[in-house]
Amino acid sequence: MTRATKLLTSLPQPQRRRLMSLAREVSFPEDTRIFESGGTADRFWVIRSGAVSLDQHVTSAQRVTVAGLGAGDLLGWSWLFPPYVWDFGAEAFSPVRAYEFDAQPVRDLCDEDPQLGLALIRTVAEILAHRLETTRGKLMEQYTVRRRSTL
Repeated sequence: MTRATKLLTSLPQPQRRRLMSLAREVSFPEDTRIFESGGTADRFWVIRSGAVSLDQHVTSAQRVTVAGLGAGDLLGWSWLFPPYVWDFGAEAFSPVRAYEFDAQPVRDLCDEDPQLGLALIRTVAEILAHRLETTRGKLMEQYTVRRRSTL
């Protein structure tokens, strides 16, 4: 399995500086809902410290955790792709400090600076590919365990 890509350290220094000019520092106490599946994806975060769990509703009353994120990880990618709606929910698993970015100014900056836009999209694509690979591995592991228990 490949190593996780980190958004800020993967961007070339000039593009990182331009992106960081739009950042603001935020924090979330433990157990805070950061966003809900189906909500408007109008921002994203890069986690500085703490842990966040991504979850999906299985039923109206039950959520299942699909991934855990920590320092350096990108939280939220739905802001980059229309219709700009969260596919998952997110909750602070511990106290979290993060850089927060409003989506529209970042998208505008990408339009103004195509090199930044391309670098950002490539980096987000690498992050998503890694998360998909990780999820696939977990699903295969669960399938193997269940299959063995039924034999």
